[in-house]
Amino acid sequence: MIDPIPDRLKRIYVQWNIRGAILFSLGLQIILVLFASFRKRTANKFMIFLLWSCYLLADTVAVFAIGHIASSQGNGDPSDPPDTGNLLVFWSPFLLLHLGGPDTFTAFALEDNELWVRHLLFLASQVIPALYLFILTFGGSSLILPTILLFVAGCIKYLERTYALYLASMDQFRESAHQKPDAWPNYANALIKEYSSKIESKLPAKIIIVSEYGKITYQRFIRTPASAKLTDIQVLKKAHPFFDIFKGLIGDLNISFQHRMESRDFFTKLLPDEALQVLEVELNFLYEALFTKAVVVHSKAGYVCRFVSSTAVVAGLAIFIFHVKKHGRYGNFDIGVTYALLFSALALDFIALLRSIFSNWTVVALTKSNYRESLPWWQSWAIRSRLKRWSKTIPVYNLIGYCLETRETWIRRVIHDTGLGGDFMDGILYVKRREFSMDLWKFIFQELMNKSRLAEDDLDTANKIYAARGNFILQEMEWDAYRDNLTPYITDVGYDVSLLIWHIATELLFNTNPNKPDLVDIESSLSSVSTRKKYCKIMSDYMLYLLIMQPTMMAASAGISKFRFLDTCKEAKRFFEGEGIRSAAAHEEACVKILEWNTDVPIQFVLFDASRLAKELNKLDEDQRWELLSKVWVELVSYAAGHCRAIAHAQQLSSGGELLTFVWLLMSHFGLTDKFQLPKSRIMPQLIFGK
Repeated sequence: MIDPIPDRLKRIYVQWNIRGAILFSLGLQIILVLFASFRKRTANKFMIFLLWSCYLLADTVAVFAIGHIASSQGNGDPSDPPDTGNLLVFWSPFLLLHLGGPDTFTAFALEDNELWVRHLLFLASQVIPALYLFILTFGGSSLILPTILLFVAGCIKYLERTYALYLASMDQFRESAHQKPDAWPNYANALIKEYSSKIESKLPAKIIIVSEYGKITYQRFIRTPASAKLTDIQVLKKAHPFFDIFKGLIGDLNISFQHRMESRDFFTKLLPDEALQVLEVELNFLYEALFTKAVVVHSKAGYVCRFVSSTAVVAGLAIFIFHVKKHGRYGNFDIGVTYALLFSALALDFIALLRSIFSNWTVVALTKSNYRESLPWWQSWAIRSRLKRWSKTIPVYNLIGYCLETRETWIRRVIHDTGLGGDFMDGILYVKRREFSMDLWKFIFQELMNKSRLAEDDLDTANKIYAARGNFILQEMEWDAYRDNLTPYITDVGYDVSLLIWHIATELLFNTNPNKPDLVDIESSLSSVSTRKKYCKIMSDYMLYLLIMQPTMMAASAGISKFRFLDTCKEAKRFFEGEGIRSAAAHEEACVKILEWNTDVPIQFVLFDASRLAKELNKLDEDQRWELLSKVWVELVSYAAGHCRAIAHAQQLSSGGELLTFVWLLMSHFGLTDKFQLPKSRIMPQLIFGK
């Protein structure tokens, strides 16, 4: 039988499979260490795909190399130097280091954290072959000491990763977020014991009942001086306690009413940009707790483990240098690979050390020291020169634009019929990204703060605001004349249909206005009407993007949103074909034609309802029209933010972040959520001595 693989290729494979895998594993680690933190700063699909690929390949390649090192003992290439086998065994602990991964990347998705038990078993499965290799070479290898040192460092690294996954698993994360239990049961038990003791001693005693409930006390925020803005250090000092409290939302836990009052008092006294900074830092803490080793590294045990592992690597390097000078019976290339592994391990540890020193966790730890009035200059510089903590972009997706741009080709039919990345391709081709606008944030912040002040301590009003999706704003007196005509487009249809109707209506009004504003620079406009148009346009396109491209972030009622969208697209395409509109350049003409549609005869089409809604809104003055639309869109955004599962918000932190997540957390701080414990009055017994 003829062997299809030439002997020369077999020799090349035998000689290079381990070396190639080792170098490839090292390259993957370098990429992950240098670029893993980009996950929270970019929404670029190709960058995220690259990091995802490296994350998956890193474990596979390391396991492949360890297995081949074990199988190569006694079966090496005869042309290799005599001690090559011992050197290969010395390489195996580096693969454990690689399996431990970088500090900035433990999990790609939240589901990875739930697999911490598998990683623990996986560690055992890799330690066993490593121990087997040690036994094989124990008597005849002079590299056994540095091998053991590197093995200890590798085990520590992998245990760090496994423990980080364990702490970020949902059960444990929820447990860490539990607030201190109420002292009432302890008080009641102590009271009963004391009363029984007095009765047994025949001392006069009785229990009376008083009302304990009074006004809830909480720590108020006072600016000093009143006009001063929050410093970067103050932002960190405020954000970290809020992170500790509000991380319970990820585990569907309720927040105490006292914390609601403290948080609401603080955020209602902030400027919009200050609130954004606090939210950015708070979400950054959440990201690092869920997707990195930050919680493990920034602990006493973490400091000890990091010192031991780094010391072991340094000692291993020193011993190897001495050993090579004395017993240099290895190939030059293999010696070069070994030095690359050792110096890379040191360099990656040094990078991790720098990141740890300049991290927010270290700053918070230093500011908690009572004897420190200010931070060292290098820490202050690190805070001021920080990189952005999220992508600061807003993805937008437009229904009419999509219908005009898409062409039904056989390639598209194959992609969509087979499910081979249709949404992924649409996301690349038709989703655009706009720069995050501080003016838009200020507008959303002001609207939510006004509603928070309106609710104050009235939880019924807060619940109405939380449940509103455009109908709450219509209850204001100034909209009395239009309420009956506009409310059905909100309350008589599901949330997903309502979103589509208001999206199309906004698009029609935006494009049929002769003074259409420029969307590139939202801060450039001095006209309040023009600015509100931009707000509406961006929020409208953003919400459609979430509805179609990120359905897990939408309210549970938006379950069939994709089918609604596709049906509406079919309606629109048929309408455009009937009107002879076949070019994306005819976007404005398409909007005019839809707006001119005869709506006297009712038809059960989303496009038809949107045209009728646009005509109703056209009855308002331009100022009123865009004021109402902008306020309705804030409610539609806040409804989606509040009714999205908290775990879906957390997942987006590893993909550049979402504006919706900031709105969700801001609403929580303003007390506009259903995740607060209701204050209860309590009947408090007291023990009275004497007659």
